[in-house]
Amino acid sequence: MKKTHFLQFFTKKHNEIQLQIISSNSIITNINSTNYLGLIIDGTLLWKEHINELTSKLNKACYAVRAIKPFMSLDVLKIIYYAYVHSVMSYGIIFGGNSYFSDIIFKVQKRIIRVISGSGRWDSCHDLFRKFQILPLPSLYIFSLLVFVNKNGNCFTSNCEVHDFNTRFSQNLHLPSTNLSLVQRGVLFSRSKIYNHLPLNIKILSNDPDRFKFALKTYLAKHAFYSLDEYYNLYSY
Repeated sequence: MKKTHFLQFFTKKHNEIQLQIISSNSIITNINSTNYLGLIIDGTLLWKEHINELTSKLNKACYAVRAIKPFMSLDVLKIIYYAYVHSVMSYGIIFGGNSYFSDIIFKVQKRIIRVISGSGRWDSCHDLFRKFQILPLPSLYIFSLLVFVNKNGNCFTSNCEVHDFNTRFSQNLHLPSTNLSLVQRGVLFSRSKIYNHLPLNIKILSNDPDRFKFALKTYLAKHAFYSLDEYYNLYSY
């Protein structure tokens, strides 16, 4: 097989340092972002462009819900919510759901919930999420991430596989060592930390995916967490 040689060098353009990669005498073009299966991946992995795209779609959905609300029952509005809001928010949420910019989506979600309930602009949505059994964006992120972890448990390492100490945390997932905040907010680190904080009565259902999902959603709908800090601060053992 013919070997492909790579040459890397830096160029300065418009006061910015750029990395150029040459393969087989061809320059590989640098791009700021790309659309892959509906996910807009940017070079910084902050998901800003993807979230901006989602925000545009959700704003249109909010306008549509507001327009049809006088003619629809609450049950129909909830069906429309899951079809045009939940489906957009949940796709790929395990990647960008903990981004610095995800709060923009959360604000639009709360606006839509207020429209559905007929509440005022400044009314709290916390009780409305519980009433409608709809997960706030941070709770939806937790749910989606933990369902992924449970479904792919063989891909993760537990503490007992790393050391032989028999502690109360030996069955928890092993946290990768990192001091980078971007990594800590990413899916690889968050998955383990979030799973480890689950109540034991939900963890023990991990071998039964349907019961695990039901118990997890019930738990998250009950508390309607507005942030990961709120989730971590709830004593769960």
